[in-house]
Amino acid sequence: MLIRPRRNRVNEVIRSLVRETHLSADHLIAPLFVIEGNNQKVPVASMPGQNRLSIDLLIQEAKELYDLGVRTVALFPAINENLKTPEAKEAYNPDGLNARAIKELKNALPEMMIMGDVALDPYSSEGHDGLVDPKTGEILNDETLEVLTRQALCEAQAGVDIIGPSDMMDGRVAHIRQALDAEGFSRTLIMSYSAKYASAYYGPFRDALDSAPKKGDKKTYQMDYANANEALREAALDEAEGADILMVKPGLPYLDVIYRLKQNFTLPIAAYNVSGEYAMVKAAVEKGWLENDKVIIETLISFRRAGADIILTYFAKEAAQILTK
Repeated sequence: MLIRPRRNRVNEVIRSLVRETHLSADHLIAPLFVIEGNNQKVPVASMPGQNRLSIDLLIQEAKELYDLGVRTVALFPAINENLKTPEAKEAYNPDGLNARAIKELKNALPEMMIMGDVALDPYSSEGHDGLVDPKTGEILNDETLEVLTRQALCEAQAGVDIIGPSDMMDGRVAHIRQALDAEGFSRTLIMSYSAKYASAYYGPFRDALDSAPKKGDKKTYQMDYANANEALREAALDEAEGADILMVKPGLPYLDVIYRLKQNFTLPIAAYNVSGEYAMVKAAVEKGWLENDKVIIETLISFRRAGADIILTYFAKEAAQILTK
C-alpha cells in the first residue's frame, strides 16, 4: 500500500502536529449562578459540582477561573421569590442582585469580562422570558422590548462588557443596540442568542434559578428544534440589527446548526453547552460509565470542530484545569 493514513497517528508527536482542531481556556465562558447573602454556597442538585454563590464567593470563583485562563463569566441571578412580579421590574433595578454582582465583580477583578443575561424569566412571577398578557396568556413581543432594553442599560451602567439577549423576542437586538449607543455604550458587545431552541435540555438550569414557566411553555418564541434553515434567518436578522457574536443554544444536539452558521456568517459563533448536557455527563461519570476528563475535552472539541469560536460551558473550570496538566 502506498497510502497508509495510520502513519499520521503513530505517536502523540505526529498526532499533535497534524491535529486540525484545538481547544484552550481562551475559548471558554463560565456561567455562574449568584444569590443573596454572604459566604453562601448552595449546591445545584441536578448539576453536580455547580453552586449558587453569594457575591463574595462569586468573586473568589471568578479569580480562580481567571488564573486558569478563563477570562469571561456569564452571570445568572437567582432572586428571592417575593421580588418576582408580572412586570419583572427587578430586571432593571440598579440596586438589585444582578447589578450589584456585576459592579462588585468588576471592581474586584476589572480584567475579567462579564456577560449579562437579558431575559425576564428570572424576574417574572410568570417564569417567561417576556411579558405575559394576563387575559390571553400571549407572550407580548413589542411591550417586552422596552423592559429588555431597560435591563440591558441597567447592566451596562453596572459595568457589564457583553449583553446576552436570551429572550428570543423579535427585534430585540436592534432595540438594545440603539439604546446602548444612545446612552454612550457603543463599546458594549451584544452576544445574541440567535438560534435558541425550545429544548428539554434546560431543566437543571431552571432548577438553579427556579425560573420555569408557571403556565404553558416557550414554544411561541423559542425555536422549533426540528428547524435548521430558520436558524440562518434568525442569525441574519441579528447580524443586521447589530449583534457582534451569534450564539446557538443548546449545543450538542445542534452541532449541525453551529456548522451552518459558521459556513454562512463571518461573525464569531458561540455555542452554549447547556445544563442538561452537563448533567447527563456528570450522571454517567457518577455511575462509572464515562471517564470525566476525557469526555469533557472530547465534548468541547466537538463544538470547536463544528465551528464554534466560543463555548459557554459549566465544564469551563474543569476543562481549564485539565488543559493545564
